[in-house]
Amino acid sequence: MAAVCVSMLSAISFCNDSHAAQDDLQEKVRAAVNAAIEPVVREHRIPGMAVAVTVNGNRYFYNYGVASRESGQRVSQDTLFELGSVSKTLTATLAAYGQALGTLSLNDPASRHWPALRGSAFDKISLLELASYTAGGLPLKFPDEVSGQERLAAYFTRWQPSHAAGTHRLYSNPSIGLAGFLAARSMGKPYAELLETQVFPKLGLTGSYVNVPQREMEKYAWGYAKDDTPVRVNSGALDAEAYGVKSSSADMIRFVEANINGTRLEKSMRRAVAATHAGHFRMGSMMQALGWEWYAYPVSVETIVENSSSEVVLKANPVIRLVPPLDPASRQGNVLLHKTGSTNGFGAYVAFVPGKNIGIVMLGNRNYPNAARIRAAHQILTALDEPPVSATSR
Repeated sequence: MAAVCVSMLSAISFCNDSHAAQDDLQEKVRAAVNAAIEPVVREHRIPGMAVAVTVNGNRYFYNYGVASRESGQRVSQDTLFELGSVSKTLTATLAAYGQALGTLSLNDPASRHWPALRGSAFDKISLLELASYTAGGLPLKFPDEVSGQERLAAYFTRWQPSHAAGTHRLYSNPSIGLAGFLAARSMGKPYAELLETQVFPKLGLTGSYVNVPQREMEKYAWGYAKDDTPVRVNSGALDAEAYGVKSSSADMIRFVEANINGTRLEKSMRRAVAATHAGHFRMGSMMQALGWEWYAYPVSVETIVENSSSEVVLKANPVIRLVPPLDPASRQGNVLLHKTGSTNGFGAYVAFVPGKNIGIVMLGNRNYPNAARIRAAHQILTALDEPPVSATSR
Protein backbone atom coordinates (compact mmCIF):
# COMPACT_ATOMS: atom_id res chain seq x y z
CA MET A 1 0.00 0.00 0.00
CA ALA A 2 2.86 2.44 0.80
CA ALA A 3 4.42 1.93 -2.64
CA VAL A 4 1.10 2.54 -4.35
CA CYS A 5 0.58 5.67 -2.29
CA VAL A 6 3.94 7.02 -3.42
CA SER A 7 3.52 6.25 -7.13
CA MET A 8 0.02 7.60 -7.90
CA LEU A 9 -1.61 10.86 -6.92
CA SER A 10 -5.05 9.28 -6.86
CA ALA A 11 -3.73 6.52 -4.64
CA ILE A 12 -2.11 9.10 -2.38
CA SER A 13 -5.49 10.74 -1.98
CA PHE A 14 -7.16 7.39 -1.29
CA CYS A 15 -4.48 6.44 1.20
CA ASN A 16 -4.75 9.75 3.03
CA ASP A 17 -8.54 9.47 3.10
CA SER A 18 -8.25 5.90 4.39
CA HIS A 19 -5.90 6.92 7.19
CA ALA A 20 -8.13 9.88 8.01
CA ALA A 21 -11.16 7.59 8.14
CA GLN A 22 -9.32 5.20 10.48
CA ASP A 23 -8.29 8.11 12.69
CA ASP A 24 -11.88 9.34 12.73
CA LEU A 25 -13.17 5.89 13.69
CA GLN A 26 -10.59 5.50 16.44
CA GLU A 27 -11.55 8.87 17.89
CA LYS A 28 -15.25 8.05 17.56
CA VAL A 29 -14.82 4.78 19.46
CA ARG A 30 -12.67 6.41 22.15
CA ALA A 31 -15.16 9.24 22.69
CA ALA A 32 -18.13 6.85 22.80
CA VAL A 33 -16.48 4.51 25.29
CA ASN A 34 -15.22 7.24 27.61
CA ALA A 35 -18.58 9.03 27.60
CA ALA A 36 -20.41 5.85 28.60
CA ILE A 37 -17.90 4.13 30.89
CA GLU A 38 -16.33 6.88 32.97
CA PRO A 39 -19.63 7.85 34.69
CA VAL A 40 -20.36 4.19 35.47
CA VAL A 41 -16.92 3.66 37.00
CA ARG A 42 -17.37 6.76 39.18
CA GLU A 43 -20.97 6.14 40.23
CA HIS A 44 -20.46 2.50 41.20
CA ARG A 45 -16.92 2.91 42.57
CA ILE A 46 -15.55 0.21 40.31
CA PRO A 47 -11.84 -0.15 41.06
CA GLY A 48 -10.96 -1.32 37.54
CA MET A 49 -12.57 -2.03 34.22
CA ALA A 50 -11.35 -3.39 30.88
CA VAL A 51 -13.43 -2.53 27.82
CA ALA A 52 -12.87 -3.97 24.36
CA VAL A 53 -14.75 -2.96 21.22
CA THR A 54 -14.73 -4.52 17.76
CA VAL A 55 -15.83 -2.58 14.68
CA ASN A 56 -15.56 -4.30 11.30
CA GLY A 57 -12.81 -6.55 12.64
CA ASN A 58 -10.79 -3.71 14.19
CA ARG A 59 -10.23 -4.04 17.94
CA TYR A 60 -9.99 -1.17 20.41
CA PHE A 61 -9.03 -1.50 24.07
CA TYR A 62 -9.71 0.93 26.92
CA ASN A 63 -8.59 0.27 30.47
CA TYR A 64 -9.63 2.06 33.63
CA GLY A 65 -8.29 1.88 37.17
CA VAL A 66 -6.63 -0.97 39.00
CA ALA A 67 -6.78 -4.74 39.09
CA SER A 68 -5.78 -4.63 42.75
CA ARG A 69 -6.17 -1.72 45.14
CA GLU A 70 -3.66 -3.33 47.45
CA SER A 71 -0.83 -3.58 44.90
CA GLY A 72 -1.91 -0.72 42.63
CA GLN A 73 -1.53 -2.93 39.55
CA ARG A 74 -3.21 -1.27 36.59
CA VAL A 75 -5.88 -2.95 34.47
CA SER A 76 -4.77 -4.05 31.00
CA GLN A 77 -6.34 -5.96 28.15
CA ASP A 78 -4.64 -9.09 29.56
CA THR A 79 -5.98 -8.72 33.10
CA LEU A 80 -8.04 -11.76 34.12
CA PHE A 81 -11.55 -11.07 35.39
CA GLU A 82 -14.19 -13.49 36.63
CA LEU A 83 -16.86 -13.75 33.92
CA GLY A 84 -19.62 -15.01 36.18
CA SER A 85 -22.58 -16.10 34.08
CA VAL A 86 -20.99 -14.99 30.82
CA SER A 87 -19.32 -18.39 31.32
CA LYS A 88 -22.68 -19.90 30.36
CA THR A 89 -22.10 -18.90 26.73
CA LEU A 90 -18.96 -21.05 26.75
CA THR A 91 -20.81 -23.91 28.45
CA ALA A 92 -23.39 -23.69 25.68
CA THR A 93 -20.61 -23.69 23.10
CA LEU A 94 -19.21 -26.90 24.60
CA ALA A 95 -22.64 -28.58 24.48
CA ALA A 96 -23.18 -27.49 20.88
CA TYR A 97 -19.66 -28.67 20.05
CA GLY A 98 -20.51 -32.09 21.49
CA GLN A 99 -23.53 -32.19 19.20
CA ALA A 100 -21.37 -31.19 16.20
CA LEU A 101 -18.97 -34.04 17.05
CA GLY A 102 -21.84 -36.51 17.50
CA THR A 103 -21.30 -37.31 21.19
CA LEU A 104 -24.75 -35.99 22.07
CA SER A 105 -27.94 -34.53 20.68
CA LEU A 106 -29.43 -31.53 22.42
CA ASN A 107 -32.74 -33.39 22.20
CA ASP A 108 -31.37 -36.25 24.31
CA PRO A 109 -33.05 -36.76 27.68
CA ALA A 110 -30.66 -35.67 30.41
CA SER A 111 -30.71 -39.10 32.05
CA ARG A 112 -29.17 -40.67 28.93
CA HIS A 113 -25.82 -39.16 29.85
CA TRP A 114 -25.84 -39.85 33.61
CA PRO A 115 -27.27 -43.19 34.77
CA ALA A 116 -27.75 -41.75 38.28
CA LEU A 117 -30.65 -39.68 36.89
CA ARG A 118 -32.58 -42.58 35.40
CA GLY A 119 -36.06 -43.00 36.80
CA SER A 120 -36.23 -39.30 37.73
CA ALA A 121 -37.89 -36.27 36.12
CA PHE A 122 -34.82 -35.99 33.91
CA ASP A 123 -36.01 -38.90 31.80
CA LYS A 124 -38.34 -36.33 30.20
CA ILE A 125 -36.13 -33.22 30.28
CA SER A 126 -33.76 -32.63 27.39
CA LEU A 127 -30.29 -31.14 27.31
CA LEU A 128 -31.78 -28.31 25.27
CA GLU A 129 -34.31 -27.53 28.01
CA LEU A 130 -31.56 -27.56 30.62
CA ALA A 131 -29.40 -25.21 28.52
CA SER A 132 -32.31 -22.78 28.00
CA TYR A 133 -33.60 -22.71 31.63
CA THR A 134 -36.88 -24.35 30.62
CA ALA A 135 -36.52 -27.65 32.51
CA GLY A 136 -39.55 -26.91 34.67
CA GLY A 137 -38.44 -24.74 37.56
CA LEU A 138 -34.89 -25.53 38.65
CA PRO A 139 -33.91 -22.70 41.04
CA LEU A 140 -31.35 -19.96 40.61
CA LYS A 141 -28.88 -21.64 42.97
CA PHE A 142 -28.23 -24.95 44.69
CA PRO A 143 -28.85 -25.31 48.42
CA ASP A 144 -25.61 -24.82 50.35
CA GLU A 145 -25.44 -28.48 51.37
CA VAL A 146 -25.19 -29.75 47.78
CA SER A 147 -21.59 -30.69 46.99
CA GLY A 148 -19.88 -33.64 45.35
CA GLN A 149 -21.39 -35.93 42.72
CA GLU A 150 -23.25 -38.14 45.19
CA ARG A 151 -25.15 -35.25 46.79
CA LEU A 152 -25.56 -33.63 43.38
CA ALA A 153 -27.20 -36.75 41.99
CA ALA A 154 -29.40 -37.06 45.08
CA TYR A 155 -30.54 -33.46 44.71
CA PHE A 156 -31.49 -33.87 41.07
CA THR A 157 -33.23 -37.21 41.51
CA ARG A 158 -35.39 -35.82 44.35
CA TRP A 159 -36.26 -32.61 42.50
CA GLN A 160 -39.74 -32.33 41.03
CA PRO A 161 -40.66 -29.80 38.30
CA SER A 162 -43.25 -27.11 38.90
CA HIS A 163 -44.08 -26.81 35.20
CA ALA A 164 -43.95 -29.05 32.17
CA ALA A 165 -40.57 -28.90 30.49
CA GLY A 166 -40.38 -26.32 27.72
CA THR A 167 -43.28 -24.17 28.95
CA HIS A 168 -41.64 -21.73 31.39
CA ARG A 169 -38.23 -20.07 31.67
CA LEU A 170 -36.59 -19.68 35.09
CA TYR A 171 -32.97 -18.55 35.04
CA SER A 172 -30.94 -21.23 36.81
CA ASN A 173 -27.34 -22.16 37.52
CA PRO A 174 -28.27 -25.80 38.27
CA SER A 175 -30.08 -26.03 34.91
CA ILE A 176 -27.35 -24.92 32.51
CA GLY A 177 -24.70 -26.22 34.89
CA LEU A 178 -26.13 -29.73 34.54
CA ALA A 179 -26.23 -29.30 30.75
CA GLY A 180 -22.51 -28.54 30.74
CA PHE A 181 -21.72 -31.38 33.12
CA LEU A 182 -23.62 -33.87 30.95
CA ALA A 183 -22.06 -32.55 27.75
CA ALA A 184 -18.64 -33.16 29.24
CA ARG A 185 -19.66 -36.68 30.30
CA SER A 186 -20.73 -37.40 26.73
CA MET A 187 -17.26 -36.37 25.56
CA GLY A 188 -15.50 -38.51 28.17
CA LYS A 189 -13.46 -35.80 29.91
CA PRO A 190 -13.93 -33.28 32.74
CA TYR A 191 -15.60 -30.01 31.85
CA ALA A 192 -12.63 -27.78 32.75
CA GLU A 193 -10.23 -29.92 30.73
CA LEU A 194 -12.49 -29.79 27.68
CA LEU A 195 -12.80 -26.01 27.84
CA GLU A 196 -9.11 -25.40 28.38
CA THR A 197 -7.74 -27.94 25.89
CA GLN A 198 -10.39 -27.94 23.16
CA VAL A 199 -12.92 -25.11 23.25
CA PHE A 200 -10.62 -22.23 24.13
CA PRO A 201 -7.86 -23.14 21.62
CA LYS A 202 -10.36 -23.75 18.81
CA LEU A 203 -11.86 -20.31 19.47
CA GLY A 204 -8.43 -18.68 19.46
CA LEU A 205 -8.53 -17.87 23.18
CA THR A 206 -5.04 -17.96 24.65
CA GLY A 207 -5.61 -16.41 28.08
CA SER A 208 -8.85 -17.91 29.42
CA TYR A 209 -9.11 -20.43 32.23
CA VAL A 210 -11.43 -22.33 34.49
CA ASN A 211 -8.55 -22.93 36.88
CA VAL A 212 -6.02 -20.10 36.66
CA PRO A 213 -2.52 -21.63 36.61
CA GLN A 214 0.05 -20.35 39.08
CA ARG A 215 2.10 -18.75 36.29
CA GLU A 216 -0.89 -16.52 35.39
CA MET A 217 -1.99 -15.57 38.91
CA GLU A 218 -0.30 -12.17 38.73
CA LYS A 219 -2.76 -11.28 35.95
CA TYR A 220 -5.80 -12.32 38.00
CA ALA A 221 -7.59 -9.23 39.32
CA TRP A 222 -9.06 -9.01 42.77
CA GLY A 223 -12.79 -8.43 42.94
CA TYR A 224 -14.30 -6.08 45.49
CA ALA A 225 -17.40 -6.74 47.56
CA LYS A 226 -19.88 -4.05 48.62
CA ASP A 227 -17.77 -3.29 51.70
CA ASP A 228 -14.63 -3.08 49.51
CA THR A 229 -13.24 -6.34 50.85
CA PRO A 230 -11.06 -8.03 48.17
CA VAL A 231 -12.71 -11.29 47.10
CA ARG A 232 -12.56 -14.04 44.53
CA VAL A 233 -15.15 -16.62 43.55
CA ASN A 234 -15.96 -19.43 45.98
CA SER A 235 -16.28 -23.04 44.86
CA GLY A 236 -19.72 -24.60 44.62
CA ALA A 237 -21.75 -27.29 42.89
CA LEU A 238 -21.31 -27.07 39.09
CA ASP A 239 -19.56 -23.73 39.58
CA ALA A 240 -17.22 -24.16 36.62
CA GLU A 241 -20.11 -24.87 34.26
CA ALA A 242 -22.34 -22.02 35.48
CA TYR A 243 -20.02 -19.15 36.39
CA GLY A 244 -16.42 -20.33 36.61
CA VAL A 245 -14.46 -18.93 33.63
CA LYS A 246 -11.79 -16.25 34.08
CA SER A 247 -10.76 -14.31 31.00
CA SER A 248 -9.42 -11.02 29.66
CA SER A 249 -10.90 -8.36 27.43
CA ALA A 250 -8.37 -9.37 24.75
CA ASP A 251 -9.65 -12.96 24.74
CA MET A 252 -13.31 -12.11 25.09
CA ILE A 253 -13.31 -9.73 22.14
CA ARG A 254 -11.83 -12.59 20.09
CA PHE A 255 -14.74 -14.70 21.29
CA VAL A 256 -17.16 -11.98 20.23
CA GLU A 257 -15.54 -11.81 16.78
CA ALA A 258 -15.79 -15.60 16.45
CA ASN A 259 -19.51 -15.24 17.15
CA ILE A 260 -19.92 -12.37 14.70
CA ASN A 261 -18.11 -14.20 11.91
CA GLY A 262 -17.04 -17.80 12.43
CA THR A 263 -15.70 -18.47 8.94
CA ARG A 264 -12.13 -18.88 10.24
CA LEU A 265 -13.10 -21.51 12.79
CA GLU A 266 -12.70 -25.19 12.01
CA LYS A 267 -15.93 -26.76 10.78
CA SER A 268 -17.20 -28.42 13.97
CA MET A 269 -16.55 -25.36 16.11
CA ARG A 270 -18.09 -23.09 13.49
CA ARG A 271 -21.27 -25.21 13.59
CA ALA A 272 -21.23 -25.16 17.39
CA VAL A 273 -20.94 -21.37 17.64
CA ALA A 274 -23.73 -20.88 15.11
CA ALA A 275 -25.92 -23.36 17.01
CA THR A 276 -25.66 -21.31 20.21
CA HIS A 277 -27.38 -18.39 18.43
CA ALA A 278 -30.57 -20.23 17.46
CA GLY A 279 -33.59 -18.92 19.34
CA HIS A 280 -35.41 -21.91 20.85
CA PHE A 281 -37.90 -20.07 23.06
CA ARG A 282 -39.62 -16.69 22.84
CA MET A 283 -40.40 -14.65 25.95
CA GLY A 284 -42.07 -11.49 24.72
CA SER A 285 -39.54 -9.77 22.45
CA MET A 286 -36.61 -11.80 23.82
CA MET A 287 -35.33 -14.99 22.25
CA GLN A 288 -33.65 -17.51 24.53
CA ALA A 289 -30.80 -19.15 22.66
CA LEU A 290 -28.07 -21.35 24.17
CA GLY A 291 -26.31 -19.19 26.72
CA TRP A 292 -27.14 -16.07 24.72
CA GLU A 293 -30.31 -14.00 24.76
CA TRP A 294 -31.22 -11.91 21.73
CA TYR A 295 -33.55 -9.29 20.30
CA ALA A 296 -34.41 -8.01 16.86
CA TYR A 297 -32.18 -4.99 16.23
CA PRO A 298 -32.53 -2.10 16.76
CA VAL A 299 -34.01 -2.61 20.21
CA SER A 300 -34.75 -0.09 22.93
CA VAL A 301 -32.44 -0.19 25.90
CA GLU A 302 -35.47 -0.22 28.22
CA THR A 303 -36.63 -3.52 26.72
CA ILE A 304 -33.28 -5.17 27.46
CA VAL A 305 -33.07 -3.68 30.94
CA GLU A 306 -36.59 -4.87 31.81
CA ASN A 307 -35.90 -8.44 30.72
CA SER A 308 -32.65 -8.48 32.71
CA SER A 309 -34.27 -7.23 35.93
CA SER A 310 -34.71 -9.38 39.01
CA GLU A 311 -38.48 -9.10 38.57
CA VAL A 312 -38.13 -11.10 35.36
CA VAL A 313 -35.05 -13.22 36.00
CA LEU A 314 -36.19 -14.60 39.36
CA LYS A 315 -39.67 -15.62 38.18
CA ALA A 316 -40.88 -18.50 36.03
CA ASN A 317 -42.12 -16.79 32.87
CA PRO A 318 -44.23 -18.53 30.20
CA VAL A 319 -42.40 -19.07 26.91
CA ILE A 320 -43.29 -20.17 23.40
CA ARG A 321 -41.20 -22.97 21.93
CA LEU A 322 -40.00 -22.06 18.44
CA VAL A 323 -40.13 -24.95 15.97
CA PRO A 324 -37.98 -24.73 13.99
CA PRO A 325 -35.62 -22.57 16.06
CA LEU A 326 -35.28 -18.98 14.88
CA ASP A 327 -31.92 -18.41 13.19
CA PRO A 328 -30.55 -14.83 13.49
CA ALA A 329 -29.14 -15.29 9.98
CA SER A 330 -32.73 -15.17 8.71
CA ARG A 331 -32.69 -11.52 9.83
CA GLN A 332 -29.36 -10.84 8.10
CA GLY A 333 -27.77 -10.78 11.53
CA ASN A 334 -29.79 -7.70 12.55
CA VAL A 335 -30.12 -8.92 16.11
CA LEU A 336 -28.45 -7.98 19.37
CA LEU A 337 -27.07 -10.93 21.33
CA HIS A 338 -25.94 -10.36 24.89
CA LYS A 339 -25.12 -11.90 28.27
CA THR A 340 -24.55 -10.48 31.72
CA GLY A 341 -22.42 -12.17 34.38
CA SER A 342 -21.55 -11.57 38.02
CA THR A 343 -19.75 -13.05 40.98
CA ASN A 344 -19.51 -11.49 44.44
CA GLY A 345 -16.68 -9.20 43.33
CA PHE A 346 -16.96 -8.96 39.54
CA GLY A 347 -19.39 -7.74 36.90
CA ALA A 348 -19.19 -8.63 33.20
CA TYR A 349 -21.19 -7.85 30.09
CA VAL A 350 -20.88 -8.91 26.45
CA ALA A 351 -23.05 -7.73 23.54
CA PHE A 352 -22.76 -7.75 19.76
CA VAL A 353 -24.74 -7.14 16.56
CA PRO A 354 -23.53 -9.52 13.82
CA GLY A 355 -25.28 -7.66 11.00
CA LYS A 356 -23.47 -4.45 11.93
CA ASN A 357 -20.14 -6.17 12.72
CA ILE A 358 -19.92 -4.42 16.08
CA GLY A 359 -19.50 -5.79 19.59
CA ILE A 360 -18.39 -4.89 23.09
CA VAL A 361 -16.89 -6.55 26.17
CA MET A 362 -17.02 -4.89 29.60
CA LEU A 363 -15.17 -6.55 32.50
CA GLY A 364 -15.09 -4.93 35.94
CA ASN A 365 -13.90 -5.95 39.39
CA ARG A 366 -17.07 -5.03 41.22
CA ASN A 367 -20.58 -6.48 40.94
CA TYR A 368 -22.65 -3.47 39.87
CA PRO A 369 -26.23 -3.35 38.51
CA ASN A 370 -26.99 -5.07 35.22
CA ALA A 371 -29.00 -2.03 34.13
CA ALA A 372 -25.91 0.17 34.29
CA ARG A 373 -23.91 -2.27 32.17
CA ILE A 374 -26.65 -2.63 29.58
CA ARG A 375 -27.23 1.12 29.30
CA ALA A 376 -23.53 1.87 28.88
CA ALA A 377 -23.01 -0.84 26.26
CA HIS A 378 -26.17 0.15 24.37
CA GLN A 379 -25.00 3.78 24.33
CA ILE A 380 -21.67 2.73 22.84
CA LEU A 381 -23.11 0.34 20.26
CA THR A 382 -25.67 2.93 19.18
CA ALA A 383 -22.92 5.50 18.67
CA LEU A 384 -20.87 3.02 16.63
CA ASP A 385 -23.88 2.19 14.46
CA GLU A 386 -24.24 5.79 13.32
CA PRO A 387 -23.19 6.33 9.67
CA PRO A 388 -19.56 7.51 9.41
CA VAL A 389 -18.78 10.98 8.11
CA SER A 390 -17.23 10.61 4.64
CA ALA A 391 -13.79 12.04 3.91
CA THR A 392 -15.24 14.30 1.18
CA SER A 393 -17.85 15.81 3.49
CA ARG A 394 -15.47 16.82 6.29
